[in-house]
Amino acid sequence: MKSNMGSADKIIRVLLALSAAVLYFTGITSGTPGIALMAIGAVLLVTSFLNFCPLYTIFGISTRNKK
Repeated sequence: MKSNMGSADKIIRVLLALSAAVLYFTGITSGTPGIALMAIGAVLLVTSFLNFCPLYTIFGISTRNKK
């Protein structure tokens, strides 16, 4: 797996995952939509820690700085 995510992309993904967790645990979202939101948040969090997004590879996108 070749890294294809930049710093800003990782920060945004972590913030979105934290927002999803806050919405779920405060009871704003619940049931199936809440679980779906948590699943999406988990995927965002995992991809940000791995520095790799499979969808970016499929579409040929890279937000990583070229040095």
